[in-house]
Amino acid sequence: MTSTSTVSPLVLWIDAPEAVGNRQLGGKFASLAEMTAAGFAVPGGFGITTDAYRLFLTRAGLAERAREVRAAAVDADLPTVQAISAEFTAAIEAAPLPTELEAAVREAYAELERRTGRAGLPVAVRSSGESEDLAGASFAGQYDTFLWIQGADEVLRHVRRCWAGMFGAAVLTYKPDSDPGAVAADHGICVGVQQMVEARAAGVMFTLDPVTGDRSKVVIEGCWGLGEGVVSGGITPSRYVVDKVTFEVVRRQIAHQEEQYSLDPARGEVGLVPVDAGLHDVSCLEDEQIAVLARLAKRIEQHRSAPQDIEWAVSQAGDVHVLQVRPETVWSQRQAEQLVTERKSAVGHVLARFAGVGVAQGSGAQRP
Repeated sequence: MTSTSTVSPLVLWIDAPEAVGNRQLGGKFASLAEMTAAGFAVPGGFGITTDAYRLFLTRAGLAERAREVRAAAVDADLPTVQAISAEFTAAIEAAPLPTELEAAVREAYAELERRTGRAGLPVAVRSSGESEDLAGASFAGQYDTFLWIQGADEVLRHVRRCWAGMFGAAVLTYKPDSDPGAVAADHGICVGVQQMVEARAAGVMFTLDPVTGDRSKVVIEGCWGLGEGVVSGGITPSRYVVDKVTFEVVRRQIAHQEEQYSLDPARGEVGLVPVDAGLHDVSCLEDEQIAVLARLAKRIEQHRSAPQDIEWAVSQAGDVHVLQVRPETVWSQRQAEQLVTERKSAVGHVLARFAGVGVAQGSGAQRP
């Protein structure tokens, strides 16, 4: 059984005391470890650490080539980047895994099955990069997420795909304003494996109004089914503006929704499935759930002492879960009083940081 009390160079559970602030988990999973330690309802999981990623590259004889690929991409044109990306990602997906790394991942997945009492537990496999911590950059939005992955073999395959995603054309051509050459740096990546929440409703929320910067409000955007419908921009969400003191809903916009992202039993993977006809124009959240979410958002903001963007899910049983937490970055660099002349969807401000380049489903197929 994988120990949760000893730091592993390959696998680290997010509920382990040593996980909090541990850079081996990358930005995303280190944040979830912090939320777990603070008592927030985060689905259980473990990170395949940045050390594991570097061990893989070294053992496969790809570490030096990885540095060459990053350096070559800095000034190359797009066709050249696409060519070197395709060649190197293929090499990553074909290279053998170190025996001890494969054993550690299989053991950790089996432990997650034991903890949940569910064989073949569906999990989300998420990239969590060191580069997510860079000021002024949104590398998180360039990395991949895979949903509803079942079985150790599939987990291992999608871990490898997350590693390969570090060298996808979108990552290699990404040049943040703060540091256009950041892509050439030797950033590591953790791959998080986390229990899927079989969501009745899900979405994102903001501890300030992302359009106006008003810190007296919590803005919640949600939809029926998995939150990828909101995060990907594929589904128009319902929107709730909540007073942060009274928790009264001061404005609501209920979106018409005929499809949702959830497990498609016919295909055995996540995809668009019909929403029950009686729910097309019904709020995906009850007022009590809205209040619970708003209070949760306020607690997380107080815990972190700054505005936050939060991805959430409500399970079929009605339990609220925290899936991602990231510092708000739009208004932290502006004056809250600044006039906004063009209304934008709140999701647009965090899309690049919550979603991967192509959030993929159980089959591993990319979604456009």
